[in-house]
Amino acid sequence: MTPPSAMQVQDLRVQVTATSAEIIKSVSFDLHPGRVFALVGESGSGKSVTSLAAMRLLPDALTITSGSVRVGGQDLFDLPEAEMQSVRGERVAMIFQNAMTALNPVQKVGEQVAETLQLHTPVRGEGLQRRVMQIFAEVGVQDPQERYHFFPHQLSGGQQQRVMIAMALACEPDVLIADEPTTALDVTIQEQVLALIKGLTRTRQLAVLLITHDMAVVSSIADEVAVMYAGEIIERSPVETFFHNPREEYSRRLIDALPDLNAFLPISRRAPLLQLENIKVYFPIRRGVLQRVVDHTRAVDGVSLSIGRGETYVLVGESGSGKSTLGRAILNLESLAGGRILFEGKPLQDLGRGAMQPYRAKIQVIFQNPYSSMNPRMTVAGIIREGMDALGTDPGASEEAVSNLLRKVHLEEEFSGRYPHELSGGQLQRVAIARALAVKPELIICDEPTSALDVSIRAEVLALLKALQQDSGVSYLFITHDFSIVPGMAHRVGVMQGGKLVEEGAAEKILTHPEHKYTRTLLASVPRI
Repeated sequence: MTPPSAMQVQDLRVQVTATSAEIIKSVSFDLHPGRVFALVGESGSGKSVTSLAAMRLLPDALTITSGSVRVGGQDLFDLPEAEMQSVRGERVAMIFQNAMTALNPVQKVGEQVAETLQLHTPVRGEGLQRRVMQIFAEVGVQDPQERYHFFPHQLSGGQQQRVMIAMALACEPDVLIADEPTTALDVTIQEQVLALIKGLTRTRQLAVLLITHDMAVVSSIADEVAVMYAGEIIERSPVETFFHNPREEYSRRLIDALPDLNAFLPISRRAPLLQLENIKVYFPIRRGVLQRVVDHTRAVDGVSLSIGRGETYVLVGESGSGKSTLGRAILNLESLAGGRILFEGKPLQDLGRGAMQPYRAKIQVIFQNPYSSMNPRMTVAGIIREGMDALGTDPGASEEAVSNLLRKVHLEEEFSGRYPHELSGGQLQRVAIARALAVKPELIICDEPTSALDVSIRAEVLALLKALQQDSGVSYLFITHDFSIVPGMAHRVGVMQGGKLVEEGAAEKILTHPEHKYTRTLLASVPRI
């Protein structure tokens, strides 16, 4: 028997204030205690707008035109703002996608949770700090007494997310809204956070609205699924029914866009393009008034590997394992403490800025966040031309050259005159790929290029990278924490932990017969349907 609703959303409609264009169209659903309701769909489908509307946190650019959101029989849209402030946090709480941007960077995390308790409960004095540490312990924050006095930047991504969950649960709300709570987390931390939310749902009888685009996450935690498309819920069913027999074509496309974990690429011996020999990157730890060096953080500690021509080498591991630092070292953006970097047999590690310039064209990079890596005041054409002009590969490139590059990444010519803010995440990543290809590189370092993308867009970007490799023979060093992309993308895989390469081999061997304990732990944490 289904328990009574903790929250009822009825006929919710939202429009753009300036144009009256309707972006949320008659959305209705119920949230029940002890159950997780997953709202899925691609970026722009209306998931986050729906949750913000329910919390009455929409920006002025959007207006609720009709509908109701009831908690305990009370319509939240009828409450004055002063009363609504007491509802937020006390009866309905929210976990935001990016904990680092949601937390106050200049306030200790314990004080931020205590502030929530002060607003909504009578707890004060020493009891306040004890209550915060009790909540920290409940959500798995390590050493609560010590972590209470930490600032957000002193915590890992998983610990930051746990603090956000602690803040949301501090006042024991009836409803928890989790907006993409695990998008940027490592697989092991994602597994811990999902298990925590699932466990708290049962023990506290929370009604949870989980907003996500990750179907594997939905399969592992949700009780019921609703699919949003263009502002409407087009399908809704229990989770088992949804994955076995989705009714809508769009739902089937979302499920089919997940990578095939058994489709491995063939491996063959290839002439080496890049060779790393015992690479070490150490960062000094300074202490005291004089900031003397007392020790070093061994970010990369003796890594050796090689990448062949036309080969994709996927480097996996958790945040802090040294993957991105190794990528920056190859680009000569980090100073080496030891080792050699050989590109086409020539050492790069001691080259100065001028001598390194010709290799900047041969080794390119695609960053995780394309928007932050582009000048917001430049058009797409200008962004693509910038590298060609700076590296002298095609200075003053013609409009036709830019159009050809855009066509290569499956974008229309009209995009050349647009600015970054006018493009979606998938389109921005395609521009980033076009910019990298513009200087005709032999090796592209792809640093988490698909971690924040929807499943269908991720599949398109990966297919595009594979097609470009087949056409041009470019090599990839693909840095990721997402094991699901390994089978269809990697020829060889390296697993990093604590700055060391702990295991390496063909993709099929690593995923089906891992030897190292850490690799087995990572693979066991990957959510599967």
